[in-house]
Amino acid sequence: MSLVLHGYRYSVYVRIARLVLAEKGLAYDRVEVNPFAADVPAAYLALHPFGRVPTLVHDGFVLYETGAISRYLDRAFAGPNLQPRSPRALGRMDQIIGVVDSYGYWPLVRQVFSHRVFRPAAGQPADAAEVGRGLAGAAKLLAALEALAAPDAFLVGPALSLADLHLGAMIAYFAAAPEGAALLENHPRLAAWWLHLGRRPSFAATDPGLPNS
Repeated sequence: MSLVLHGYRYSVYVRIARLVLAEKGLAYDRVEVNPFAADVPAAYLALHPFGRVPTLVHDGFVLYETGAISRYLDRAFAGPNLQPRSPRALGRMDQIIGVVDSYGYWPLVRQVFSHRVFRPAAGQPADAAEVGRGLAGAAKLLAALEALAAPDAFLVGPALSLADLHLGAMIAYFAAAPEGAALLENHPRLAAWWLHLGRRPSFAATDPGLPNS
């Protein structure tokens, strides 16, 4: 069996795929691809015509889009099930993933984390106004997720699911900003969830670090 994950080290979506691989206990090879480069390699564009990341190649089967990759890995391989069987829990998992993608990625990652943590670490210019706008968007998002989260250890019940890994990868970045960590503490259910989730070995194993660190 050959599993190869193509992606950018610092991509939150690549980390989601890596978290799934780690939780399933799967060995894989990594190929670094920077989608922000001026000239993305033609060999990669042959796998992913839009030039985004990640892309998974499993014994010649090529799959891109993080949601498709994570669900495929859970269905195709043994290990802990990362999707609940109950239709309502599965629906909530899909809803949370959709909410995070639609309303969370930009404020949590591209605004707060990027301008408060990543850009300064990389010696790049940062915009404090972007951090402020991101925190405003994050407040609405976290309030919505606080209402959706189950009163259990994980977001959709007592067992880990893809929703936890999807949101967890973004919260790991968001909470690296002091303002993000403080805002998260205002949401007790999510704060307790992250305190528990962030200690899992998969998060330590997939931590990409920061530029120049």
